Amino acid sequence: GPVAETFRVLQGAVTEEYVRSTQGVFQFELSGDGGGTWYIDLKTKGGSAGFGKPPVAADVVMSMSSADFVKMFTDKLKPFMAFMSGNSSIIGDMMLTLGLEKML
Repeated sequence: GPVAETFRVLQGAVTEEYVRSTQGVFQFELSGDGGGTWYIDLKTKGGSAGFGKPPVAADVVMSMSSADFVKMFTDKLKPFMAFMSGNSSIIGDMMLTLGLEKML
């Protein structure tokens, strides 16, 4: 589905440079189609992204619908706009979210 596809693309987009500059682990709690727990690890050497809990503790946990998540990564929705609209919540280091926006 679209969520799995988004993470497949993300996995390919993770570079050492992003890992070095971001140093954050993001966990996504997605509701709806293709939902569940997903992660992007931009802290561990090499970085990774995929389904399930991250290999190390998350610095940021975002909860949103899977539809909003896909929109966010197809540049139709900025993370901060999502949180402003109240459709999603973010727990953790807001500054790291800016690092994530650079990668999108």
